[in-house]
Amino acid sequence: MENQRIDINQTITYKNTSKDTLKTIYLNDWNNSYATKKTDLAKRLADEYVNRFHLAKSEERGFSAITSIIQDKDTIPFTRLKHQIDIIEVELLKPLLPNETYTIKLNYIVKIPSNTFTSYGYTKENNFNLRYWYITPAVYDTEWQYFSNKNLNDLFIPKSDITLELTYPKNYTLTSELNVVESLENNGVKTTVLQGKDRNSNKLYLSKASKFKSIKNDKIELVSDLYDNNLQVVDKVLINDKIMNYIFDNLGPYPHEKLLLTEIDNANDPVYGLTSLPKFLQPFPDTFEYEMRLLKVALRNYLENTLMVNPRTDHWLLDGIQIYFLMKYVEDHYPNTKFLGKLADIWGIRSFHAADLHYNEKYNLAYMNMARTNRDQPLAMQKDSLLKFNSNIANKYKAGIGLKYLDDFINHDVFEDAIKPFLKENSLKHTSSEDFEIFLKSRTEKDIDWFFEDYIKTRKKIDFKIKDVEKTEDSITLTIKNKRHNNMPVSLYTLSNDSVISKYWIENIGSEKTLTIPRNEADKLVLNYNNAAPEFNLRDNWKSLKGFFFNNKPLQFRLFKDVEDPYYNQVFFMPIIEFNNIYDGLNLGMKVYNGTLLRRNLKYKIQPQYSLGSKSITGGVSALMTHNIENSNLYAITYGASFGYNSYAEDLFVRRIIPSVSFFFREDNDFRSNKRKLLRFRFLDFNRDRAPLNPNSSDEPNYSVFNARYIHSNDNLINYSKWYTDFQLARTFSKVSFNYEFRKLFESNRQLNVRFFTGIFLENNNDLGSNYFSFALDRPTDYLFEYNYLGRSEASGIFSQQFIEAEGGFKSKLEVPFANQWMSTANVSTTLWKYVLAYGDFGLVKNKFNNPKFVYDSGIRINLVTDYFEIYFPIYSNLGWEIAQPSYDQKIRFKFTVDPESLLGLFRRRWY
Repeated sequence: MENQRIDINQTITYKNTSKDTLKTIYLNDWNNSYATKKTDLAKRLADEYVNRFHLAKSEERGFSAITSIIQDKDTIPFTRLKHQIDIIEVELLKPLLPNETYTIKLNYIVKIPSNTFTSYGYTKENNFNLRYWYITPAVYDTEWQYFSNKNLNDLFIPKSDITLELTYPKNYTLTSELNVVESLENNGVKTTVLQGKDRNSNKLYLSKASKFKSIKNDKIELVSDLYDNNLQVVDKVLINDKIMNYIFDNLGPYPHEKLLLTEIDNANDPVYGLTSLPKFLQPFPDTFEYEMRLLKVALRNYLENTLMVNPRTDHWLLDGIQIYFLMKYVEDHYPNTKFLGKLADIWGIRSFHAADLHYNEKYNLAYMNMARTNRDQPLAMQKDSLLKFNSNIANKYKAGIGLKYLDDFINHDVFEDAIKPFLKENSLKHTSSEDFEIFLKSRTEKDIDWFFEDYIKTRKKIDFKIKDVEKTEDSITLTIKNKRHNNMPVSLYTLSNDSVISKYWIENIGSEKTLTIPRNEADKLVLNYNNAAPEFNLRDNWKSLKGFFFNNKPLQFRLFKDVEDPYYNQVFFMPIIEFNNIYDGLNLGMKVYNGTLLRRNLKYKIQPQYSLGSKSITGGVSALMTHNIENSNLYAITYGASFGYNSYAEDLFVRRIIPSVSFFFREDNDFRSNKRKLLRFRFLDFNRDRAPLNPNSSDEPNYSVFNARYIHSNDNLINYSKWYTDFQLARTFSKVSFNYEFRKLFESNRQLNVRFFTGIFLENNNDLGSNYFSFALDRPTDYLFEYNYLGRSEASGIFSQQFIEAEGGFKSKLEVPFANQWMSTANVSTTLWKYVLAYGDFGLVKNKFNNPKFVYDSGIRINLVTDYFEIYFPIYSNLGWEIAQPSYDQKIRFKFTVDPESLLGLFRRRWY
């Protein structure tokens, strides 16, 4: 236990159930995925900015060391795959014919990793949460189905009859889904024999003080350490019975004696939503929270242990059935529960549209968050190719919503009655989503190809519109437009006084379809009235039959951002308190905007505010239109304009107008790639108050600049790179610059940062006495007003020490701080110890009529949060030993970001 090591003697007997002869077999050794910083697991964690694994000590990471693999008393050769060291290739001594079996014996050592990486491993208390801890055969179904561990909990193995004999200290308690056959104690050591038939799970827990509790009824034993909200035992027993009866009634009996539900399962697949709020704000009763937590984990484990699909390629089927029955449970037992829970009844909150939403509408909101931002991915895509948000949330929800959509289309009784027989027929058998499709088609005469071809295999959106309506006293003729050109159907409702009169399913719409239906005193037509289909835009789904005037959506004013209400044109008001710079000080105002919780293509914002520091009205206005493009590396085009008015110095203001257009690029075949490209064109017009005595003032306070910039970035934890080229054209100058940044985190945990900048004036007709438009060595004048300076015009004091890494990137303030002809610099830093780095800057500065001057500085960089909060201590430069010079405290520089949007990026990059 003290070495977190398991010595294993293992026998595997494998039957070839295929029609092929096997000469080579493959084994899964997922514990070895922790062995180096170059495994797929290590790369996956780094991709999601989880640096714990990369920074961990060697003894914290696990590995497997195989002593021998023996067949018929002979040692047989084996190798680990070159780029997948958690997969073992074994050459059999003789070919394995169909229906024959082989038996091999393995001797190996497993070093258990720390649980801080994936929740599985040894804990700081030296307890052991084990999963994928021993070697298992891979599945062969005409080809080998093996893949590496990527922290997706999706090992695909054949079902097995398992016998485990474990020896461990007697002060530990063993918990497993397997059945205990025998347990003996001798000399402080306990030996336990476990058995299980037709298993594909290998979870095992060894604890000094076990938190697992067992509740048993006539159907099953439930073993769980789930957080129970401190409920009474009798309440937990009743809830457990309620949950298991619901699962058995809908999915069929569980084929094993015990079902193990763990807090780790819950942490990996939690009930996302408002349950994470502080206790005093909890919107749901403790019993409901525990019920939903238990149900979600129980459904997942039930399905994983019985429905043996490939969890990496057919994960959507497991996800869909799980979410479908989560939604059905709420519909059956809590039909009136709101999305906001009891918060929906609080004065002030109950006026929000979010307070009207039912609990199950959260699933559509989460999926639509990705669809509206053009980040959604096909359900049939391999799980390891999905963005983390899609894998954990959006695609799971889309799968469940999709089954509800299909259920509504086929018929409730037909669909729900098909799930249970499918699970019964395929329980403990290898199956697939193709088998599910065949089974479902055999039970309905309706054409459901659209579900498997369009909804599952593509990222085509659902978006319909009622285009034209002609009505008579007896009939209604209407045209439905399919804005997304797919084969998915849509429901059409006729309403009278908001009561449903009739419902039709409209199929095979193509681009448009015209149909005639009876009027039956209807006064309104609505597409997708019950939101069964996860539709991209619901705002054009209805037509009033009372006349043109009634088709106009009324304005709705809301305080604070809300969920989109498709029946209103919503305008939101939000009080704001901001601090942008020391001249304006604290800003108090109001933001008027149309942005909802789901992104809209057209966004506008009006933000008037009163600045207490400058005692003036400041603020801005902006409007932005985004066109999302699918199935292309060019994924978005954004254009718009902004106006701003605020202080740039004491009692001096700047007015700016900036129209712009931007083109965004990414890797369309790999959303997980962080490679991004941006091409942006802007025209910036500035009108500044004149201040002749201000050192940062230009002879011409008003100016306009055309700016074109191309940015190429690849933002990763291990290797970060970014470069851009920038062109500026104004009346008095034109310039071009190039900037390149590279950052690497080595296996030794040493970090290297390198940055190059080169800029040259193509033309410069500015006064030689003014450096307002010059390249800056340590502190750009920021004449384009794009940096977040707290005190941009300060020449002394703490705010003059703010450092923004731009242009020259020097930290020391040298005697030649500007270049009006050209400048070329390099900035380098590397790790000394943890967050302490040494930096050095050097370059050439060329001014008109002067020779190029070589400049340099060096010092210590304290990197608390890279790019967000850093401190620089100059030591030696062209000025000499700065650390020994007077007023050294004024030479210290700091980088500090207070922009909430930027800080939110630290969270987003892990999920998107």
